[in-house]
Amino acid sequence: MSDAAIGSGGVSLPLLQLSPATAATIIANASDRVTDNRAIPAPPRFTIQRIAGQPNTISRPLFPTGETARTMNRSAWTMALTAFLLPASDLAAQTKPIDWRTFTAETQAILANYLRINTTNPPGNEILAARFLKAILDREGIEARILDTTELGPNRANLYARLRGNGGKKAIALVHHMDVVPAVASYWTVDPFSGVVKDGYLWGRGALDMKGDGIMHLMSMIAIKRSGIPLTRDIVFIGNADEELGSTGAQVFVDRHADLLRNVEYLITEGSDNYLDANGNVVYFSVGVAEKRAFWQHVLVKGTPSHGSKPTKQNPVPRLIAALYKIAQYETPLHVTPGVDKFFRDISRTYPEPRHTWLSNIAAALGNPEAREWILNDVYWNAILRNTISLTGLTGSNKTNVIPPEASAEIDIRLLPDQDPDSVLALLKRIVADTAVHFTPLLTPKPPLESPTNTALFSAVERAVREREPKAFVTTPMETGATDRPIYRRLGIITYGLSGFKLPQVEIQRGVHGNDERVSPDNIAYGVRFFYDVLRYTQ
Repeated sequence: MSDAAIGSGGVSLPLLQLSPATAATIIANASDRVTDNRAIPAPPRFTIQRIAGQPNTISRPLFPTGETARTMNRSAWTMALTAFLLPASDLAAQTKPIDWRTFTAETQAILANYLRINTTNPPGNEILAARFLKAILDREGIEARILDTTELGPNRANLYARLRGNGGKKAIALVHHMDVVPAVASYWTVDPFSGVVKDGYLWGRGALDMKGDGIMHLMSMIAIKRSGIPLTRDIVFIGNADEELGSTGAQVFVDRHADLLRNVEYLITEGSDNYLDANGNVVYFSVGVAEKRAFWQHVLVKGTPSHGSKPTKQNPVPRLIAALYKIAQYETPLHVTPGVDKFFRDISRTYPEPRHTWLSNIAAALGNPEAREWILNDVYWNAILRNTISLTGLTGSNKTNVIPPEASAEIDIRLLPDQDPDSVLALLKRIVADTAVHFTPLLTPKPPLESPTNTALFSAVERAVREREPKAFVTTPMETGATDRPIYRRLGIITYGLSGFKLPQVEIQRGVHGNDERVSPDNIAYGVRFFYDVLRYTQ
């Protein structure tokens, strides 16, 4: 035995040191006696106040009760005794298996409650989601903070949490956004914010984009903590506001709290879809290493207003149409980036000849007329091989018999990661060749994003995929939309888009931003265990 002074009065009490075997016996006997909620008080109900006249968004207990709660209480009691009885050196080596069946039920309940929180953007109200997540993290003993986002308006927030390791390696961050796009209830089969289980699915806006991912991230981190796995890397959990309207929540996070990310090496968020064949078998998992940059433009032509019965050459509408026609007819050059080249080489194994050969060397194939036609006929492949320009909006007169003083259009330009925005804009002006046509950027392109693949995280993803889907491979398609990743990449963080969903493309396309968004509980369970393994294998 050894002695240690306790308290300011210098009273010395003997500290108990037991062998691991003796301690284990005591722990087992004690934990068996914890059979109901009396041993540890039952978790409180969680209430959210109304904000801006919105209904209460949680009407059920935040935390599980009944058998699930009893199991969790036994686990908590066991962990407490273990920490007290075992020496630190033995404790560090202990790991506790996860009861995945119970854990899956707990995860489903938490996601259902998360989906009931209405964070439609606008206005967002992400403070509700942040409080909800923080309550769970607090209960698990994981440090968490709600971060101020005054710039975004009232009732907005970002959330930050960190599960600490021994600091041997830099941290890994899991990031999702808490806001969701609007849902028109009349077009849904169920209430978009019901979080109801129906027909084998969990329904609600955000199930796929991106609250489902957020709960996968959260619960995989909690599973790591409960299992007692030694960590060489901290695990950081982030919930952002306002992704759906321009990624301003992530921007505020980086501008205000870059210090919280200073030791983060890797970051995982959205920006990939996994591909299944017609039989539901996984063909490949996607790691998003690159994404295109939005470079939206407002195009304006001014003229002289007059009566529609007396046409003039000062009518701005025909001049705008002529400019837009030139832009629409322009065929942007083809360009193969490193990640896209790898993507085509990877998927070539799933095609017969001659397509296998074409995709194995995509740059050469684009010089072959037959191969080029086949490749560019795929809308997605075409989009990742060039800058794209879509004419998406037109505004002219508000009355049929009035020649307007001005006419305008909006253009959605998406740039490959290594393309220069100023050069592209200068090219458009040369194509239009009309000084009366004025271009104004609607947003500033995010920093270029193309992350390396020769990393510990990429290897961990490959290992996790190989263990659960032996016939699948990991590849690197490019994201044609926009995510928060480039904002974090500018801090030097290696950022990947990674999804834990095992879904057919038709379900993803139907659900993301669509009506009746939903996900199966089995998919959530699959994703939690996938991210759990990725986190373990990255240590």
